[in-house]
Amino acid sequence: MKKTFLTLAILSTVAHADEGMWMPQQLPQVAKQLKAAGLKLDPASLTKLTEFPMNAIVSLGGCSASFVSPLGLVATNHHCVYNSVAVNSTPERDLLANGFLAKTHADELPAAPGSRIYVTKDVANVSDKIISPEVAKLAGKARVDAMEKNMKSMVAECEKDAGHRCTVASYYGGLEFYLIKQLEIRDVRLVHAPPSGVGKFGGDTDNWMWPRHTGDYGFYRAYVSKDGKAADFSKDNVPYVPTSHLKIAKEGVKEGDFIMALGYPGRTNRHRLPSEVAFTFDWNYPAFVKASAETLAIIERETKTNEDAKLKYAGQVANVNNYYKNRKGMLTSYEGSDFLARKTKEHADMKAWVNANPARQKEFAADIEQVEKLIAQRDAETKRDFFLNSSAPRLLTVARRLYRLSNENTKPNAERKSGYQERDLPALKAAVAGIERTYDEKVDKALVLNSLKKYAAQPKAERNANFDAALGIADGMTEAQLKTVLDTMYAGSTLGTAAERAAWIGKTPADFKASSDSFIKAAVAMYDAGMKSEAEEEELAGKIQQAYANYMKAKIAYMTSKGQPVYPDANSTLRVTFGKIAGREHGADGTGSWSAFTTVKGVVAKATGEGEFNAPAAQLAAIKAKDFGKYVDPKLKSVPVNYLATLDITGGNSGSAALNSKAEFIGLAFDGTLDSIISDWDFNKANTRDIQVDVRYMLWNMKHVDKADNLLKEMNVE
Repeated sequence: MKKTFLTLAILSTVAHADEGMWMPQQLPQVAKQLKAAGLKLDPASLTKLTEFPMNAIVSLGGCSASFVSPLGLVATNHHCVYNSVAVNSTPERDLLANGFLAKTHADELPAAPGSRIYVTKDVANVSDKIISPEVAKLAGKARVDAMEKNMKSMVAECEKDAGHRCTVASYYGGLEFYLIKQLEIRDVRLVHAPPSGVGKFGGDTDNWMWPRHTGDYGFYRAYVSKDGKAADFSKDNVPYVPTSHLKIAKEGVKEGDFIMALGYPGRTNRHRLPSEVAFTFDWNYPAFVKASAETLAIIERETKTNEDAKLKYAGQVANVNNYYKNRKGMLTSYEGSDFLARKTKEHADMKAWVNANPARQKEFAADIEQVEKLIAQRDAETKRDFFLNSSAPRLLTVARRLYRLSNENTKPNAERKSGYQERDLPALKAAVAGIERTYDEKVDKALVLNSLKKYAAQPKAERNANFDAALGIADGMTEAQLKTVLDTMYAGSTLGTAAERAAWIGKTPADFKASSDSFIKAAVAMYDAGMKSEAEEEELAGKIQQAYANYMKAKIAYMTSKGQPVYPDANSTLRVTFGKIAGREHGADGTGSWSAFTTVKGVVAKATGEGEFNAPAAQLAAIKAKDFGKYVDPKLKSVPVNYLATLDITGGNSGSAALNSKAEFIGLAFDGTLDSIISDWDFNKANTRDIQVDVRYMLWNMKHVDKADNLLKEMNVE
């Protein structure tokens, strides 16, 4: 990585060992902290993405994972393979409830449509190529368009290496950009997932809580063509052979041990403006929590007597529940805290520092003032469109995307909008196909009606005239009238069938315009106004990018002057976080001290035989018989289940490999604690703890309960 002023800023600071989601390239800059924390490897070795252990770490495009065998076996969280288990489940063969184990490669099942395994091969700083001198002179949509053109050109060149997926990621609020090259493995198969009574033990009741007793693990396998290339699913494909894989630790971990997690954290917001904090916690999160509660209640009501529909929506329910509890926890932590006051003071102090120096004032002051105004505009639009964005039937959204694809296909590939180029077609096809096992008309209609009646109640000036015209929404409509509108639309479409949806991929704009399908007609009617709205959004986005980047440049300079650490917010790219295994002296809500480990004794204590605490009978029998084998912890005198650590993680880190000081596999990160998840915004060194499933619990279940001897042998455990 070239030494920009950002690199120099980071070099000049000292960070706590358990704070920061570090880019691999940055690790030599915190080498002293890593070594002091207990790492036995050379920190420089962690910067080499094509060497051990970094080349064993992969992304699932939303979760993290890692290779744990020479035959492409991938370990991740149960909740990361959950949708693949759900789409392969039927009422007659409920794999969610009973678990799944492939005893041979031939028994493995295709993962959910669109599943991918991404292996990072290279990362390069391309900031000066994305924001070239010519681009730097532009503003608004012209700036966005020029940046996108540069990104697409760079990505196209990178993807000439067939089978790879390349992206340009933004860091520090659009101040720096990196080109990331990944092998895109498209044939992903489900290998093993324990029953929900293990993998989701405790369910939503225990989610984000401690003590925890959840076996949140599952396994995929990566497949490629016989010549080792990325390929679509085929019975002739063979397991992918990674350059290296993680070795399972032979020794168990204990409190105080060094630990690091390698993965792909999604988003953090520690560099946000005070106004963004206020908008998020005072309006956006409360609105999200209310809407999520309604969504969960509607799905439960509409699927109560339909087991197939319940399975179709199981993945969505799990996802909504996760974020519902997450946001509620953040709001609880925020209430009564001094977070906004501190953020406001820090921002005021930074502006005072800028204005105290004429050169700094000239360089930064105008953009700081501008970005505050632009973000206020964006937040107002977000608030206005909150119900609009959830009031469209799912098949209308699909129709709009298909019609957009049709229009983009009339242009040369290089000129098409990102998301609609030839490289995007496999993912789009998979998304359209994946609807089959995740959609039920009755449920969708109920969800849409709930949002639509709130949207329709807004003043006409706050509604979208184009959307109203396409659906036939008028002032003063009753819920019954809105239901009639929806009934008519759903009845007038054949997009509910997989074959019909697939048939529209590749059709011309003229084909769409000639259609009498209700959703297709609405998509055509909404297209021109939708494109105009998109252009307006891009004009605002371009202005925000320009001002926000300079604001971040000022903030980094200010933080550096105070000797504070400067690491980029998480953005779904490969990061390393490190710390130690540790309990807490004071748990949340006066719960007393938290021990670092839980054991299978707690599984028995919580097991009720039903619902969220329905541990499998075979597991309970093994615990009762103390059939622990070599997985018993000598100090705990039981099999450890989960443990706490001081790692700095967030969503997307789910499935991250937890490694010891020698980079041996010691478990999987899967959660945080409710009172510390606000660390996405405001890191709290004393409270922040994440939760791992102990590899000993995984192996004990696989050996003594699920009899997964084939996988244990493959991982060189047995």
